[in-house]
Amino acid sequence: MRRVIMFENRKFAGYSIAFMFVGLLYNFFYSGLQNDHLNILTPFLQSNYGWDDLKITNPVTVGALVTIILYLVIGSLFVKYGVKKILLPSIVVMALGCVGIALSAGQNYLLYSISLFIVRVLVVPLQMGGFMLAANWYIKYRGRVLGVITAGSPLMSVVGIRMLTSMVAGYGLNAYVIIAGALGVLAALTAFAIKDTPEEVGLFPDGADHAPLSESEDAGQPITLKQILTDARAWQLIISYGILQFVIMAMMSYMAVRYISLSTPQDVPNLFVSKAMFWLSIGAASGIPMSYVLGWIDDKLGSIKASLVLNILFLFAVIPLAIMPVGGNTTLMAIWAFGVACMTGGLPTMHPCVTSYVYGRKNYMAANRWIMTIQAIPMAFALTFMGIFNQMGKLTTAYYILLVMLAISFVTILTMWNIPDANAADREYGLQRN
Repeated sequence: MRRVIMFENRKFAGYSIAFMFVGLLYNFFYSGLQNDHLNILTPFLQSNYGWDDLKITNPVTVGALVTIILYLVIGSLFVKYGVKKILLPSIVVMALGCVGIALSAGQNYLLYSISLFIVRVLVVPLQMGGFMLAANWYIKYRGRVLGVITAGSPLMSVVGIRMLTSMVAGYGLNAYVIIAGALGVLAALTAFAIKDTPEEVGLFPDGADHAPLSESEDAGQPITLKQILTDARAWQLIISYGILQFVIMAMMSYMAVRYISLSTPQDVPNLFVSKAMFWLSIGAASGIPMSYVLGWIDDKLGSIKASLVLNILFLFAVIPLAIMPVGGNTTLMAIWAFGVACMTGGLPTMHPCVTSYVYGRKNYMAANRWIMTIQAIPMAFALTFMGIFNQMGKLTTAYYILLVMLAISFVTILTMWNIPDANAADREYGLQRN
């Protein structure tokens, strides 16, 4: 079988480049509007309006609870109608939610709550849409392409948080109007540059000149909740990646709060702004290639081995915050920043990769909608978990609990070692055997 090189097909290459650019923006905004902006919004509302942690984040917690069902609803709509018909209006309404946060001006709590809720729930189709488009368009190159587009998450850590901090410092909540405008541009790019599947424009996945060898005639059949609940592979995915999602939600939402709690009078205005943000930019920049590296490992060696590497990289983010001293530590902050980049870039890369690995390209979303729905149940309580420990003055304990959870996820992934790749015949290691 002749080796498929993606960019040999110029038509496919054009769509591919467009998707990688827009997909990177999906992950940039997803990371920023799901978790990261809370690191700026929380201290701003605390210092200017006296709001406490739970008052600020309760709309996000409620939104996270709603996403438990929304993963199923959005996944089902994607399967039935395609990605673009659902994703476009979602981006537009999310932009309106950002405008609502700005108009609330820290005074109208009802408007603030509704708007923040809208933003939280509508980042779900942004992430799921990018994942499904990647699964539709790529098999052999799936890991590496996802590695490119999910670099948008650590890119948010490198430049996005600093940009948000500067905008909120300069414009207050009106900074969210600027974000709304950027989302409008993203909606336009989605409308004109993205297609749901390669088959829609007369192409095949990876730019090949033939249909995938690994897809049987019955591929793409509906997967029921009963099938998921009785499938050991599904539970292995739910437990392992459910833990990773809980950890990343907890970590990203409270990293600024953690550093602020460790500030000394010499840290002006606080430890996060005076020291940690610098290391976040440096460390995250060095970690951005890890999104691609994990994708490369996935393409070359398979999703299970790449998932084990990802689990280990999470430790680089969690351990430093667990043992960080008052006033900070340069070495620990550098390690933490690198770990954050690996975590934020690696998880979005590997979640669709490992689900596609287990269930195949055409069954990816049919299975993923159930898996992500179940995973969203514990993830919905990540903010509350951190908030409770923070208000008790026991935030350090929370980080040690996260480390125990990561040990459980590592062992769970190990139990998946012998699961075969559903699309092995079209993957690079499968082609080498043919």
